[in-house]
Amino acid sequence: MSKRKGFDIDFPGEDVPAGTPPDAPARRGPMASAIAENAEALRSRQAAEEAIREENDRLAHELVRLKAQGLIVDLIDNGAVSTTKLARDRSATRDPDLDELKASITAIGLSNPIRVEADGDGWQLVQGYRRLTAYRELYEETGDDRYARIPAGIMAQGETVAGLYRRMVDENLVRRDISFAEMAALALRYAEDDATDAQDVEQAVAVLYASAARQKRVYIRHFATMLEAIGARLKFPEAIPRALGLALEKRISNEPGAAARIKSALAAGFPGSAEAELEILRAQADAKPPKPAKPGTPDAAKTTFRCTVPAGTVRCAARSGRVELSCERDFSAIEQQRLQAAVTAFFAALDDPEG
Repeated sequence: MSKRKGFDIDFPGEDVPAGTPPDAPARRGPMASAIAENAEALRSRQAAEEAIREENDRLAHELVRLKAQGLIVDLIDNGAVSTTKLARDRSATRDPDLDELKASITAIGLSNPIRVEADGDGWQLVQGYRRLTAYRELYEETGDDRYARIPAGIMAQGETVAGLYRRMVDENLVRRDISFAEMAALALRYAEDDATDAQDVEQAVAVLYASAARQKRVYIRHFATMLEAIGARLKFPEAIPRALGLALEKRISNEPGAAARIKSALAAGFPGSAEAELEILRAQADAKPPKPAKPGTPDAAKTTFRCTVPAGTVRCAARSGRVELSCERDFSAIEQQRLQAAVTAFFAALDDPEG
């Protein structure tokens, strides 16, 4: 077998001009120039891609930072905002200043967006209950699509429930338009919330109102005591001024049976307005405690009798400061106005000199 002969390949080169020194650098051919240009373009593209990645990372971190502070604002659907995660620090009664807020929104728009946290396909409200209520009422009243969505600062998920409560509370403390009763009611609900670590109202006030002055926290605790005792009978607790609330708490804490007497007065008075309820509460705050009955004569100041009326037999008991009527009838089913008229007629008949 014969050996296979090798052969040489001559790459096309370039002619060297006459007079070129022997040590002069060789000139690159077209292929080498193309390869060099392609490598340079590749390096430039890689540098551009790296710069874009760095800019995207910077923007992503900035987005996370702004979102964590609630500074990312978007228009979100009113109907997609829920208020169930946090107990609100606003009274359930309609805010009398809400109409002013609606007029302001109509005239100049909303200058301070609400704050929300993502919750599945919707949102949970953190701050801005009055603003959200105003937008919803405006949309219901006008049908204008500009009120169907509300500007909202979108907060990052992951903040603790206690932190969300603090955000809500601190906003209203700064605005100074929230009553002591509303703050106390929130502390009571916070202490009852299984999602919080507060074991009692004392801890709830310490957590929620950590930024408030010490004396203000004391007032809130006193209002909480008052609400625990008589809150079920109050219709307009947010209208109670500080001095009156403290006076009521003092009587409740120091006078046995005071809470029951105040609730009885509220039930008998049927107050239909904040002013009427405050009048009853002021009278109770100023009332002197009843004198204890003398030993051995517990029934001396008590009168009992039965009275037959078309509705049946009424059992009556009268004593100092109290009249009790009982019969087989559901008085809670009677309209308040009719009961109030009956009580008025009852006392008018008692005071009638010709009666």
